[in-house]
Amino acid sequence: MNLSSMLSEDCTKSAVLFNSKKRILEYIAELAHQRLPDIPEYSILEALMSREKLGSTGIGGGIAIPHGKLKNVTSPILVFVVSKDPIQFDAIDNQAVDIFCAILIPENQCQTHLSTLSGIARMLSQKDFTKKIRHSANSHDLYQLLMVGAEQAMAK
Repeated sequence: MNLSSMLSEDCTKSAVLFNSKKRILEYIAELAHQRLPDIPEYSILEALMSREKLGSTGIGGGIAIPHGKLKNVTSPILVFVVSKDPIQFDAIDNQAVDIFCAILIPENQCQTHLSTLSGIARMLSQKDFTKKIRHSANSHDLYQLLMVGAEQAMAK
């Protein structure tokens, strides 16, 4: 799974300011809609919220990997957002979250879904890397850092 092919610079944002789980998910849906203009924002948000109802995608350490499956999506996309201030997200460790890596997968690609989650978790499990993510000066620098990180994660 090539994570770098799923990410675009316009869906990579640093130092955003939101104060709730719902609002950050709305923003992620808004960004994803730019890449998926044929899919309404509310459908993207609904897919993310439906998954959150099953249990928080906050994996701990200030990281969440919201994800959802969508009809009419032909290939997976990532939306990567870093919040300036951590947001309460019901994470498994009860810590607030500031790194959000959202995945939107075609509805019928379960294996792609699992391998993408695995690759992202592997990439974000590196503490030095997440520290660099949190300290990215701007969205462009964040995107460049993620592209390098994705390539390194794939090499392992």
